[in-house]
Amino acid sequence: MLYSPIKFRNLELPNRWVMSPMCMYSSENGVATDFHYVHYGSRAQGGTGLIMIEATAVCPEGRISPKDMGIWTDEQAGKLAGIVKFIKNFSKSKTAIQLAHAGRKASAWEGKQLALDNEGWETVSASDIPYEGS
Repeated sequence: MLYSPIKFRNLELPNRWVMSPMCMYSSENGVATDFHYVHYGSRAQGGTGLIMIEATAVCPEGRISPKDMGIWTDEQAGKLAGIVKFIKNFSKSKTAIQLAHAGRKASAWEGKQLALDNEGWETVSASDIPYEGS
């Protein structure tokens, strides 16, 4: 059953293998790097039916860490589009993306808030309660 196709309205997956989104913390200024081509491309070559692109921040203030993927600039969107095209050209895998905003947990690393003078940023959240770590 895992190897049989499945259809959701107009989306048909070649099989039922789904790669969950995993933050790789490997972007530069929110832009995907060559690492991402290898990471997602290898999953596509392996035959994964649906590849979920990692949590991708919709604005710089919504990142979890300085190395998070982003989609708030044309450069970021273009690089992500290149990855999707790469996957489409070499496999039957489909792609999706996890859009993200970390809220009060933004600008955190290793359970604590990053200082503004150490790659940190002011967070934006629906709550004024500061994040105290895990």
